[in-house]
Amino acid sequence: MKFAVVGCGSIGKRHIAVLDAEPNADIIAICDIDENKCKELSLLYNNLPYFTSYDKMLTAIKADIINVVTPHALHAPMAIKASNLGFNVLVEKPMALTIKDCIAMNDAAIKNNTKLWVVKQNRHNIPIKLAKDAINKGMLGKIFLVKCDILWNRYQGYYDESPWRGKIKEEGGALYTQASHFIDLLVWWFGDVTSVKAQIATQNHNIETEDTGNAILEFETGTLGSLNWTTCVFNKNYEGSITIIGQNGTIKIGGQYLNKIEYWDVQGYPLQEGIDFSDKPNAYGKYQGTSSNHDKVIKSILERFNSPEIEAVEGFEGMKCIDAIEKIYQAAK
Repeated sequence: MKFAVVGCGSIGKRHIAVLDAEPNADIIAICDIDENKCKELSLLYNNLPYFTSYDKMLTAIKADIINVVTPHALHAPMAIKASNLGFNVLVEKPMALTIKDCIAMNDAAIKNNTKLWVVKQNRHNIPIKLAKDAINKGMLGKIFLVKCDILWNRYQGYYDESPWRGKIKEEGGALYTQASHFIDLLVWWFGDVTSVKAQIATQNHNIETEDTGNAILEFETGTLGSLNWTTCVFNKNYEGSITIIGQNGTIKIGGQYLNKIEYWDVQGYPLQEGIDFSDKPNAYGKYQGTSSNHDKVIKSILERFNSPEIEAVEGFEGMKCIDAIEKIYQAAK
């Protein structure tokens, strides 16, 4: 399958490296308005063709899938443009900044008979898959409560070095950037958010968006939830964790990237011995970065073409997270 990537920032570099290392994928072009980024990556990947105009790239290439890895506000228009030209699309999180945009993206894919997927790599984490299996099998019984904490550090320079981070119209807020993968898992496990109480504040950064917030949630399954998020932790990330309290068991998934089981006590469903839960950085050929499963996202999409039962997060599934985020911000306002 032939891929092209638009957006050559830190996550874009990860996409390019994953595709380069995947034997069943061929990356045929990259695109970014910053030509220096393009040149650097082109040289690293054997003079890979590059474009500084998205429109020119779309008209010049014959690709199967366009990876949209640009600032948040560009996801919807770029995905729709690619769909309208007959390309399948894989869009990074967040899918978009509004449900209205998500609907337009899905409509474009339907109208043009193309596929639309959203990157949700944390669904491939071993602890996440174990928890999902326990929930699906009913091993936890009725789930009373879920607690999610995203307690991270982002220094002021993180926002200053980017023209879009910390901006309301371009980034949307910390729920879209830091918390969306966590919220996706909560909705995946417990259903849509049905009611919210929330508050947000900008405590420690010179930015337009919030850097701290908390929310009390109720899900359609009846599970109650609490969500705490901040980018104000001193010095470095502290944790990203989800704790599930059920009738027949308790699970805490933690570490920095939801790659560790910190507590597991489930009736009739003990953990198998010898499973490696350690939080290891991933290396994809010419790229090394924080813990990630982007390679599994790409593999699932490639396998999905031949095996419909393979799970890959499509647009209508991906937009559920955006719906929850919109409800939290509306409640906070």
